[in-house]
Amino acid sequence: MIDTLRSIRASFRPSANARARWVTRRAKFIAGFVPETTTFMWRPTLYATAVATRSRQALTFPMINRRSLLFGASALFLTRPARSAEKSFPLDPQYERQGVAFPGYAMGTIVVDPANFFLYYVGGQDVAIRYGVGVGQAGLSFKGQAVVGRKEEWPRWRPTANMIKRSPEKFAGLAKGMRGGPGNPLGARALYLYRDGRDTMYRIHGTTEPWSIGQAASNGCIRMTNKQVVDLYGRIVVGTPVIVL
Repeated sequence: MIDTLRSIRASFRPSANARARWVTRRAKFIAGFVPETTTFMWRPTLYATAVATRSRQALTFPMINRRSLLFGASALFLTRPARSAEKSFPLDPQYERQGVAFPGYAMGTIVVDPANFFLYYVGGQDVAIRYGVGVGQAGLSFKGQAVVGRKEEWPRWRPTANMIKRSPEKFAGLAKGMRGGPGNPLGARALYLYRDGRDTMYRIHGTTEPWSIGQAASNGCIRMTNKQVVDLYGRIVVGTPVIVL
């Protein structure tokens, strides 16, 4: 009788392969890949241990799930082209960010010099940080004083009516706008200039074309490399005065 009971018990004992599969599933469960409705019928005690272990980890470590894993991988994939574009293009040294003597302007003012492809941020008495810029046609249409009325990270972009009319094959499909991101023509940051409370349609923004710095471009306003526009963005606030020469 005892031998019979032992044989019956052995028949219900999981094989080595079944145990290995369970260990794998338990590891996936703890990492967040198996729904909590999954049950382990033959080892309820170890299942409870897995639940407790996962709960303790949730208190101290961020859980990894399919959604966060895919989002992180997508973000890494999307940001890689923008970084490699700036790293692979050697910027002319004169357009690199640098401190220069710059008298005659109040501290905290942005001064744009489109004719010479420079933008200055006055950081102290008679000194400024100088950045190289590229200048589009819209960047030549505005002169005088304004203020930064709005600033955005990874701004949304929509081509103008003139751009669509001039190159419908390129811009007509984007008439409703393009969400912000590494492939967006406005780049990583944008500063929107206002005068008397109204948007001047003049922007200082990043670019997906770092080789255009120091040159006249067909589209856009004042463009900077993403690295430099991020630096400028972090230094200024809404209300910063801007002078376009």
